[in-house]
Amino acid sequence: MINLPRDRMDQVVKRFDMLEAQMAAGPAPDAYVKMAAEYADMQELVAKIRALRTAEREQEDLEVMLGDKGTDAEMRALAEADLPTVESRIEALQQEIQILLLPKDAADERNAILEIRAGTGGDEAALFAGDLFRMYERYAASKGWRFEVVSASDGEVGGFKEIIASVSGRGVFAHLKFESGVHRVQRVPATEAQGRIHTSAATVAVLPEAEEVDIEIKAEDIRIDTMRASGSGGQHVNTTDSAVRITHLPTGIMVVQAEKSQHQNRARAMQILRARLYDLERSRADEERSESRKSQVGSGDRSERIRTYNFPQGRLTDHRINLTLYKLDRVMEGELDDVVDALIADHQSKLLAEMKEN
Repeated sequence: MINLPRDRMDQVVKRFDMLEAQMAAGPAPDAYVKMAAEYADMQELVAKIRALRTAEREQEDLEVMLGDKGTDAEMRALAEADLPTVESRIEALQQEIQILLLPKDAADERNAILEIRAGTGGDEAALFAGDLFRMYERYAASKGWRFEVVSASDGEVGGFKEIIASVSGRGVFAHLKFESGVHRVQRVPATEAQGRIHTSAATVAVLPEAEEVDIEIKAEDIRIDTMRASGSGGQHVNTTDSAVRITHLPTGIMVVQAEKSQHQNRARAMQILRARLYDLERSRADEERSESRKSQVGSGDRSERIRTYNFPQGRLTDHRINLTLYKLDRVMEGELDDVVDALIADHQSKLLAEMKEN
């Protein structure tokens, strides 16, 4: 039997009922939107709490019936048959509620900035970066998310030296946040005449999108340079006089945008800079809370090798949770749910273990 925080559950239901009443009273549109978002976030948890209370009342009634010597044999037999089913339902609901009550990452419902960069391996690394980009693009499409390229630098023979995309939708960061790190590929390059397997890598960074209210960027803390930029002639990069480079002087973080519109470049560069600064702030806070960062899947360090894609064997291995899947072709087509769900489940189990320790 799981010992759930009953007072907190009562507070959640009370808040939910209050929101329902306030929304029915017809508040101002802005207030209604905020209330509706909070209401939607609480719906699943409140439904589980109410289902648990109903099941617990059923259990009490059945136990009273079984404890009553006056209960006839037929009713007693029915109660004995029903009780294990109700107890099993209670146990399942308790586990689900325990998960739903875990501390939430404030950034989970945010949109994300996805950055993919070719690492070691030259042309093959750029091709792999392109493969990863298409994998995430297809995964986003399967979730109904909006996926938009912000900037890209094409590889010499295909793929990308670097590509940055904005991903928008419900629960984007919650699903993608464990993708940050080094992704390693093992395969025979198309240019390899001897059929030898090469190993190359690409780095993925997933940053929660930050609002202006999250990160204040002072005018005196940034330097903006306008310059001429030339791309490789691919579809994403154009020769232009409107390229913008923004340098955040206190941290040294630099963002370059080189699309056609100087105004759009500046806005995009500020969006990426804000996300990187917000990510930096979150990382510092995580490290202050726990040096070992026990509540994270891996350290989130961009230099940590998190996953290997072995094409000859059709195998994907996530090294953080010892997960191995032999359906690499489907994963590369965007079927990432098995990987993402396993990472989220591992994260939740670590949080539960941490709560029990405390």
